[in-house]
Amino acid sequence: MNTAARYPVAPAARLQQIEQARRHILFGHRAAADASVPPAIERSWRRCLAMGHRPQDRVVFDTVSAAAMNRASQGSRPLRQAATPVIRSMARAMLHTRYFAILTDAQGIVIDVQGPLDRHDPHVAAIARIGVNLSEAAVGTTAIGTTLADLQPVWLHRGEHFFHDTSVFSCAGAPIWGPDGACIGMLDLTGVNVQEQPALKHLVIQSACAIENALILARPHRLLLRISWPGRVPGGHDDGLVCLDADGVMAGANRTARDMLGLAPGTSGHASQCFAIGIDTLFDAARHHRGAFEVPLWSGLQLQVLARQADDRTGARQATGMAAHSVPLKDMETALIRQAVDDARGNVMEAARALGISRATVYRKLGRRPA
Repeated sequence: MNTAARYPVAPAARLQQIEQARRHILFGHRAAADASVPPAIERSWRRCLAMGHRPQDRVVFDTVSAAAMNRASQGSRPLRQAATPVIRSMARAMLHTRYFAILTDAQGIVIDVQGPLDRHDPHVAAIARIGVNLSEAAVGTTAIGTTLADLQPVWLHRGEHFFHDTSVFSCAGAPIWGPDGACIGMLDLTGVNVQEQPALKHLVIQSACAIENALILARPHRLLLRISWPGRVPGGHDDGLVCLDADGVMAGANRTARDMLGLAPGTSGHASQCFAIGIDTLFDAARHHRGAFEVPLWSGLQLQVLARQADDRTGARQATGMAAHSVPLKDMETALIRQAVDDARGNVMEAARALGISRATVYRKLGRRPA
């Protein structure tokens, strides 16, 4: 049965379905065929059982050692810098829900907590602490542990957590991919004894993407390629992003770009290994403010590419300004358009031509009236 179709049911019925699944899977009792939970949650439950955990065991939210916390803090500094403005912006969407955000590293160690925190609630105080280990091995099935185990976004409500002690939580989680394509952490949205909000899964996915894009833009680079499939206008939050150094070597690529180019995690190499054109063509396109154009890949596919060159100062602006405002799609679009207008020395028509959009769109996005 489609899990998403069950979310709109009445809260009592939803909790009953979860309880039936718990009796069937965790305690070996027979249950109705439609009492299943999503496969990712069932896999997590079974992993917890295989580790020797029992649902009734007490959960202790331990912090890692000072040395481990220091390593996590140092190693996650770029992630925290990229995530902070994203999470602050995202918090507006959750303002009246009593959910808050938790950022962890790839091992499930909390490296940042933001949002409306009720520190008087012992359940909130237990998990909303820097250095707490919220991995699956430590606290069982949670959005954090399940996301990091399966590397897929997830939504969990109340009893879908493995332990009785954690059944007060509802949470959404999504992995965060670094510029080299490896998972470097995850973003979690959690509430305690709150109304179920499965829409938060979409919010956390979009926010994780914004963090990944900010990480890419923060990489030193000379050329930024925004790639999309032909027929789509580049400039959206779902663009593939590829950063090249002055020699055409890939300094980083977001997950979307890696999927489009067929790049495995941890691989980089020269752009000429992917694009079946001379790399000088891409630099020339950026230098002449050319709009998006179609580029062949060695695989036989065609991509639409918008190339933008960055000198040291421009690269710094992209690393700070774009990262600081990368959450809402309109902010990413506006930053790209404003940069094109600056590059065209204020000539809106030239900027519009370079971006492949209308002059009216440029004025509208910048909130200005046509001259």
